Amino acid sequence: MTENVWSYQPTAGHLAGTDLTGYKVEATDGSIGKVDKHSDEVGDAYLVVDTGVWIFGREVLLPARTVVTIDPEERKIFVDRTKEQIKNAPEFHRDKHLGDTGYREELGTYYGIPFGGPF
Repeated sequence: MTENVWSYQPTAGHLAGTDLTGYKVEATDGSIGKVDKHSDEVGDAYLVVDTGVWIFGREVLLPARTVVTIDPEERKIFVDRTKEQIKNAPEFHRDKHLGDTGYREELGTYYGIPFGGPF
């Protein structure tokens, strides 16, 4: 079951309609970049994170379920994955992947069952 990775955890502190653009994103072992784009549509929520020079300017797409906490005062988002797990995620290309259901399924599988089971 991968569809649950596209919804925020109830305890994450996400408020629908909040603009997360520019928030810093922290993996379990350090900073990975800033939110460049996000969606908070029910069942289709995600973050697109610009990793800057960390992984050679690559953007990554993180399903909403990876978000553990959103700190609006510090403008930080904490996710439950390591830098290495994020770095090894399926490659993201904005122009062809945001609407690609095959890619979304691949990401859902990568971030869902392999790292802690169904949510």
